[in-house]
Amino acid sequence: MKKYLIVGLGNIGSEYSNTRHNIGFQILDVFAKASNIFFTPDRLADKAEISIKGRKLILIKPSTYMNLSGKAINYWMQQEKIPIENVFVLVDEIALEFGAIRIKGKGSDGGHNGLKSIQDVLQTNQYPRLRFGLGSDFARGKQVDFVLGDWTSEEEKLLPERIIKACEAIKSFCLTGLSNTMNTYNNK
Repeated sequence: MKKYLIVGLGNIGSEYSNTRHNIGFQILDVFAKASNIFFTPDRLADKAEISIKGRKLILIKPSTYMNLSGKAINYWMQQEKIPIENVFVLVDEIALEFGAIRIKGKGSDGGHNGLKSIQDVLQTNQYPRLRFGLGSDFARGKQVDFVLGDWTSEEEKLLPERIIKACEAIKSFCLTGLSNTMNTYNNK
């Protein structure tokens, strides 16, 4: 059975639960709820598993905080013997307009501490990721406040539909591959 590691980036703790920076956690929570599966605390992450059409998806929400996400990903890749091309990282992105989804097979960390940690630990930037747009509606020097801030009421109205698109992209990645998923979900 082919295995996939689906990683939602975020920070643990109720004070972060509805923040923009936790969109990776939010996407996985919706994915798990729709699949009627539940996360349980495990080593370095909250973890859930599901099988879809002969593929095993291991979903993790690292409990290491964003800046040490690479440690959790490396552990679960080794533990489950999952190759890097079957890892899919869900991450927030201020360089994209709100709700936009961009899927890539590689890339820089773009100043994102979660991606920087992954790159440092895995020693590569060649891993698939889904970047979820937050927009950049913040004053100069207020980026941290923006990403760690709660969604606006307008964003919250639009968020469910965009999160469902991201969940569909997860299934597509596991069932049809990176290239087909990029063609289907980028610029949509």
